[in-house]
Amino acid sequence: MSIIHVSDCFLPRLGGIEVQVAGLADAQHRAGADVHVITATRHATRPPGCTVHPVAMPFGPPVHLRAGHHLDRLLSTLGADVVYVHVGAISPFAWSGIRSALKLGLPTVAVVHSMWDPSVRWCYRALDRVDGWSRSPLVLAAVSSAAAARVGAALPVDVSVVPNGVTPSEWRGIPVQRSDSVHVVSVGRLASRKQPLHLLSVLREAGAAVGGLRATLAGDGPEMGAVRRYVRRHGMDWVSLPGRLDRAGVSRLLASADVFVNPTASEAFGLATLEARTAGVPVVARPGTGVADFVRDGVEGLLSDDLAAALVRLATDSGLRHRIAAHNRSTDPPCTWPRVLEALEACRERALCGGPVRRGA
Repeated sequence: MSIIHVSDCFLPRLGGIEVQVAGLADAQHRAGADVHVITATRHATRPPGCTVHPVAMPFGPPVHLRAGHHLDRLLSTLGADVVYVHVGAISPFAWSGIRSALKLGLPTVAVVHSMWDPSVRWCYRALDRVDGWSRSPLVLAAVSSAAAARVGAALPVDVSVVPNGVTPSEWRGIPVQRSDSVHVVSVGRLASRKQPLHLLSVLREAGAAVGGLRATLAGDGPEMGAVRRYVRRHGMDWVSLPGRLDRAGVSRLLASADVFVNPTASEAFGLATLEARTAGVPVVARPGTGVADFVRDGVEGLLSDDLAAALVRLATDSGLRHRIAAHNRSTDPPCTWPRVLEALEACRERALCGGPVRRGA
């Protein structure tokens, strides 16, 4: 089978879409497919197992003024059995990929990787009036039930769920490192959308209630300066900021973690959170986000809008913390790559059968 992925962004950029598309390409290659990635990212990495086709301007963000022309040419030349287009909030290159794939009559699936807020939903309703997504053979999917609900609120079609994937064996096997203090960990981009300053306020509140707490916030981004100033201003010398870690570094960090916290209120999925849960770390996150697809309250972690209270509960109740950790280490999440590929294949079959079911039809 020949498969094409179209994405505005790709490796070496590190984000949910980039990492997921690379993981999908690798899993599909291992399953025997011929995989291609078309991206607007300049100097895109060419990982083994797939062919990468950069369609990029010599400067600026990952967009291209003649994207449609180049996509028409590439899609018609490659002639794939299915085109998977990866969409964020505003993704002009991906939109061009959808137009080109539908124009050429290729089975097309758009996978949404973000939580569409009201302004973004308005944008997609306007786009639908122009491009007619809901009236075309395009199949829509999203990376979580929460994200799918937002897409469904914008467009009158049924939306499938295609989660991000994980290989459990890659996150297990490193000996668990424990200390006398409770080690709280978070991994992610330090950007305002990810709410790192709110996380620090949660840690500060929990630290005042629980003696001996220590924390590590791994990641980098535009909020790093503000995060450092907050830590200095409040004397939180028990918070470590190692910057961005590679995969091995994250794995070692999770092996020393007692609790993983994801503070993001509009988390479409939470790949780092899935990796922590797979490594055996109890999770604290908000309900109503993509995390809820693989973390159940009281089973794989605690879901609460009061993150500080949930963190204090896990920090002070060692029995609960150890029970959740043992469960997470011994059970696989519902997001392994075979299940992800099954969900994608179901979307492809829907596209072959004429596309989505329009609600109310």
